[in-house]
Amino acid sequence: MSSRKLLLGWGETDITPANAKVELSGQYYQRLAQGIHSRLKAVALALDNGQEQAVLVALDVVGFDEELQLAVRKMVSTAIPDIRPESIFLNAIHTHNAPYTRPTGLFRDWLPLDPEALPPAVYVEFLKTQILAAVRQAWSERAPCGIAPAFGRAAIGHCRRAVYSGSSAEMYGDTTRSDFTGMEAGEDSGVEMLFTFSEKARPTGMIVNLACPSQVMEATYLISSDFMGAARENLQREFGSQFHTLCQVSAAGCQSPRDLVRNHRTEPDFWHADGVEVHAGRLSRAVLEAFPQTAGKIDYLPVFRHTCRRLQLPLRRASYQQYSQAVTELERLLQRMPERAAFEDFCRQTHANEAIPGRPGPYDSKLHHFVLIQNARAVVKRYQSQDDKPYFDYDLQALRLGDCAMVNCPFELYLYFGQIIKARSPARQTFVVQLSGGSGGYLPSPEAERLGGYGGLIINGKVGADGGYLLADAAGDRIRELWQ
Repeated sequence: MSSRKLLLGWGETDITPANAKVELSGQYYQRLAQGIHSRLKAVALALDNGQEQAVLVALDVVGFDEELQLAVRKMVSTAIPDIRPESIFLNAIHTHNAPYTRPTGLFRDWLPLDPEALPPAVYVEFLKTQILAAVRQAWSERAPCGIAPAFGRAAIGHCRRAVYSGSSAEMYGDTTRSDFTGMEAGEDSGVEMLFTFSEKARPTGMIVNLACPSQVMEATYLISSDFMGAARENLQREFGSQFHTLCQVSAAGCQSPRDLVRNHRTEPDFWHADGVEVHAGRLSRAVLEAFPQTAGKIDYLPVFRHTCRRLQLPLRRASYQQYSQAVTELERLLQRMPERAAFEDFCRQTHANEAIPGRPGPYDSKLHHFVLIQNARAVVKRYQSQDDKPYFDYDLQALRLGDCAMVNCPFELYLYFGQIIKARSPARQTFVVQLSGGSGGYLPSPEAERLGGYGGLIINGKVGADGGYLLADAAGDRIRELWQ
């Protein structure tokens, strides 16, 4: 396969809101930011060889709807006509300590926005202008470059779903219970890396991809880019202020930065700021230890191919039996406690848990009466609407850069499916990018569907395990096409 000279440019902008008093996205309850732990960034990477192009943008947010990506594509292609809209795709690092990128939250029906808080719609407009600025910088600074992959390991992500007697699972469940029978899934300590270099072999940046969301700080009230942001800063100190790091989360819907088996006895609990530095250090060290692998292996004429095709996946359906049971359960729950009263009790309990000295998160119980109401209501709603639009679709992006492949999805994709994609791929390294191109919620493994619990329920995602297999096959097909 013939190769052409690759032009590459980096851009980076600050997406921290000027008004730090914002609602933080990512939990079942309202959190008004009380300050800034670390700045939020948008990091853009523009790739172009005269025939193919791709513009990757990583955002320090929890996630985003496809509408944001579509709006960004329109804005960028209008401002920079040479960029094809379909070449642009965004991803989120899944920090739970950034403003909302959509106007609503689960609690919005009961808790109005604080009058002093920045409205989510205003933040989204600011976010779009900053993304455009990052892309404009990256595109304008394109220059001949080289790339080199590397691989390392960092003990950061761990399965967060505890299984009990082989019949049920619970996110962040108590692993000291006598009926605890193990964690539902394994973990992936691998760190995929792709470094970029100037024509004079100066490192200019990297893509780093690991199977763990950036959410140590998730239950705090501070704006934060979490351990990925801290690792980005560490690497700038090592490689220079003009070195850029584009962070991606691999398939990690069942993973978190906490080891539940050891119950926080051997290291920080990873619910507070001290854990950010530990994981940032682990990730930074993995990168620095792997960097020598690039010596003498910089490819200045890499194969670069890109495809963007709409993928249609079957909606996760509720059976009639599930619907009937949910109707009965919803009636029982509402008779026991009305929804608003349940929400108020949920908030009281959550804040009471926050006030317990030394108690690690999570502070909101996914087994609370209010949450059970939402779970049942979601099944009823899915059954009643699932025939109107029985599919979920998104833009499946596939890239080949040298011997590395990259595919994306808009889900919190369970590790199970990421392993299938990586193992089947013909690429030397495969970058699976979750929370990219939209928002489809969790996509659970068959085991998670069977065991239930948060992350495995209908309320938690639009596509089920059956769609996950289809996604894995489609991703594999797209990658193999890039190697033909």
